[in-house]
Amino acid sequence: MEHYTYDLPDYYDWTSTGLERDTTYYVELAKACGGPVLELGCGTGRVSLAIARAGIPVVGVDNSAAMLERAKQKAEMIGLSKQVEWIEEDMSRLELKRQFPLIIIPYRSFLHLLTVSEQVETLKRVRRYLTDEGLFAFNVFVPRLWDLIEKDSKMAYCGAFPVPGTQELIEVNDYTEYDHFRQTAHIIRYMERYDKDGRQLERIRTQFQLRYLFPTECNHLLTLCGFRVVNRYGTFHRSPFDEFSEELIIEAVKRHVSNG
Repeated sequence: MEHYTYDLPDYYDWTSTGLERDTTYYVELAKACGGPVLELGCGTGRVSLAIARAGIPVVGVDNSAAMLERAKQKAEMIGLSKQVEWIEEDMSRLELKRQFPLIIIPYRSFLHLLTVSEQVETLKRVRRYLTDEGLFAFNVFVPRLWDLIEKDSKMAYCGAFPVPGTQELIEVNDYTEYDHFRQTAHIIRYMERYDKDGRQLERIRTQFQLRYLFPTECNHLLTLCGFRVVNRYGTFHRSPFDEFSEELIIEAVKRHVSNG
């Protein structure tokens, strides 16, 4: 049997399947606003294409040409090319000439901004490109100090994922090093592909960084950049955010300053 060598965007597609109900949540927001929708950090288009399937126009922004190329291929395969516009740009430097009633940053992509200045620049742009009555929604994981200490400088098993249309499986392991002064994590990800008999076919090694955020820090950042938080959820089922929540989902609107 012939086995193929795949590119990193393929592995990303198969192993980055999202969080429970996250796609449904963002599609519901898109339907409520009517579109068009701006997604920042769209990757290979998992959420953007789900919104486009609902008949809502989308602009997807990502700084990876390879990820966007995969997104374009997927859009063409399912006949949605006219529904989505793809832009290759860093979200903190994005320049547009229009506004959107909904801007989203799903799947913790905001955490790939590694400095406070990048976070602020991104939020300023979100406010600029959001309509006056528009909604901004994004999600991040909630850092637990004991969990960060436990995972520091260790390998962690992240799960096994099927390769669509085959009997192959991909196992994912992450090695993480934290810099708690800068609140950053450097992650080396190993993705190993096996056939149905357990023989290893390919091993991909990639790495990335993120800057984790605490819930109160998110509130301060949003206030600083002219937003007002209207909802905070702990799950994509819209359950209330509390001290036991592992995910923070925020919905915010523009904070309008009164002249009176």
